[in-house]
Amino acid sequence: MQKFEEVVLLKTRFHKVNVRQLIEYTVAAAKSQAKIIASNVNIKAMNLAWEQPWYRDFLNKSELVFCDGFGVLLGANLFGHGLKSEHRMTFADFIEDWILACERQNISVFLLAGKPGITDKAIAKFKAIAPNLQIQGHHGYFDKSGAENDAVIAKINNFKPGILFVGFGMPIQERWILDNLEQVETGVFVPMGACLDFYTDTVARGPRWMTDRGLEWLARLYFEPRRLWQRYILGNPLFLYRVLKQGIFNRQPSYD
Repeated sequence: MQKFEEVVLLKTRFHKVNVRQLIEYTVAAAKSQAKIIASNVNIKAMNLAWEQPWYRDFLNKSELVFCDGFGVLLGANLFGHGLKSEHRMTFADFIEDWILACERQNISVFLLAGKPGITDKAIAKFKAIAPNLQIQGHHGYFDKSGAENDAVIAKINNFKPGILFVGFGMPIQERWILDNLEQVETGVFVPMGACLDFYTDTVARGPRWMTDRGLEWLARLYFEPRRLWQRYILGNPLFLYRVLKQGIFNRQPSYD
């Protein structure tokens, strides 16, 4: 598999990739039937990785990790990594390009995410642009252990998707992937957060001029203040403090 330049920030590693490289890498992995994890990092992920060693280990052992946050991009550039805007991408902005690539390469897709009905809406939108796409889905509101979890895995394994998108939110989706990695018959695991909520317009992202300028967090905070205030009001300054502290001590620790 292709190797990409690594960036290490706060002991957590991600890769210097753009959308085209991400899609090509995962599609190639699915075609080769290699079992890989393609993760992403934003400020929430960086804070979780700092506080929870298992989560940092999950990211550092993922075969590919892309940047999904302006804050992470800016933090990395403080240490001279030279990331450009193309090295930061958000799922909802390019998920259709990914789906179209899967259709072209005959890669099947399974969506495991969202409240009941969300995957159905997403599948309808995907089939409208990619009518030959092999795709199935199941909502993410199920017991993540026991008989209900086993039934979901059986449904996935019966379909045997090339790429499995998992959207439960951080860190639940990553924990589920770790716990079920060996049992699930898929090539590529992709934790995708709330992508389908945004893609189906179930949850508002904010105007494009904000999302393109690193202000999507502010729009999300406006729409869901009670749920997201800790993530943004506390989490963003905490991330900045940790980055500046690392800079003051002039050290870039290994993720090993």
